[in-house]
Amino acid sequence: MTQPADTPAARVDLVVLGGGSGGYAAALRAAELGMTVVMIEKDKVGGTCLHRGCIPTKALLHSAETVEVIKEAAQFGVNGTFESVDLPAVNKYKDKVVEGLYKGLTGLVKSRKIEVLQGTGRLTSGTSVEVALEDGSTRTVEAGHVLLATGSVPRSIPGLEIDHQRVITSDDALGMGSIPGSVVILGAGAIGCEFASVWRSFGAEVTIVEALPHLVPLEEESSSKLLERAFRKRGIKQELGARFEKVEPTDEGVRVTLEGGKTLEADLLLVAIGRGPVSKDLGYEQAGVTLNRGFVEVDAYCQTSVPTISAVGDLIPTLQLAHVGFAEGILVAERLAGLAVTPIDYDGVPRVTYSSPEVASVGLTRKVAEERGYEVVEATYDLAGNGKARILGTAGAVKVLASKDGPVIGVHMVGERVGELIAEAQLITNWEALPGEVAQLIHPHPTMSEAVGEAHLALAGKPLHSHS
Repeated sequence: MTQPADTPAARVDLVVLGGGSGGYAAALRAAELGMTVVMIEKDKVGGTCLHRGCIPTKALLHSAETVEVIKEAAQFGVNGTFESVDLPAVNKYKDKVVEGLYKGLTGLVKSRKIEVLQGTGRLTSGTSVEVALEDGSTRTVEAGHVLLATGSVPRSIPGLEIDHQRVITSDDALGMGSIPGSVVILGAGAIGCEFASVWRSFGAEVTIVEALPHLVPLEEESSSKLLERAFRKRGIKQELGARFEKVEPTDEGVRVTLEGGKTLEADLLLVAIGRGPVSKDLGYEQAGVTLNRGFVEVDAYCQTSVPTISAVGDLIPTLQLAHVGFAEGILVAERLAGLAVTPIDYDGVPRVTYSSPEVASVGLTRKVAEERGYEVVEATYDLAGNGKARILGTAGAVKVLASKDGPVIGVHMVGERVGELIAEAQLITNWEALPGEVAQLIHPHPTMSEAVGEAHLALAGKPLHSHS
């Protein structure tokens, strides 16, 4: 039964609406700084990243990588036979990884004495949230500050109805009990390319449809072209610069029609055109919070148009990455605690697409740098000259961009597991290192990390294992 509206309200320092990456990071840091915190989550703490995004998809990608290792074992002198993919067993492994991390996170939240309310929250003022709890009752939480962190959901386009059976989202794809024979993927961003990589390794026929001219279109163009070449080699078909017109059911699956009349038939259509903010009917505008196309508008310190309300994560128009949510949540908690904080430099955030091969970058692309007035110099180191890359059998490159006579402004990589190399590149770009300064650093041999050093050696005018 619903409690009366005058149910006594709990007063805390911070109420966090949403327990995903940004929300729980803020809650943990705020509690660490001595604040009393209530966190409201309608599903499970951890949000999209832990339960329907980063973690489960990367577990699937590791299973897919294992398939490729078995298939290619002979080239390394190992005799092995690939039999099949047991998808229920793959899902069991994936779910075990998620569950282990979830238990660890909930234990951490409990240890910081953060109260978690399981239910749906709605903003009722600049300092209060009403929660519809699972048992049917309601509770109002009053706080000195409110943090909005309600995240995002998969987007579609007008006229494209998702039935969750033949026309699916990434959420649906993670719960499938069988491997499709064929798939059309609409969208060639990180989500689309990662699922293309998984399903191709699992044996599906895959076609990616992208309206823009390249895969991962926001990346450096040379990186996109390297990924396109690698995907073609793997048998992943690509319809680039092609616009979706409609999808129709068939006896066997779906028929996708592109502008111009070309049709593609497959078992499934995966819609992977991005994620939209969850902000509708949550009381945001009524409380005075400014929205723009559903996103909450904030300043450089994640503060909204209402001084007592902040917002972080996929809800605001910044990079939709879990590690960005972590950083924004920490920034808000420290600002509320009175600590000196520095706005996030979003150009300096590392970005990774975990396909096979991976695409990783930090800083500016050449196009963006030139639009901002930089005179750009660059060097590219081909992984063909890297000993460890040869051992692993991976192809790709590391490209470094710098302003002429100035610091490094962008690093762009393609190759297996280059996501593990991007942290060094992040330090280089964020600390505005000169190519010559990085060239002085000694990288261990033989490692993939040498490729970063070699690219900087080339840009500094003293290439070692690459042509000038």
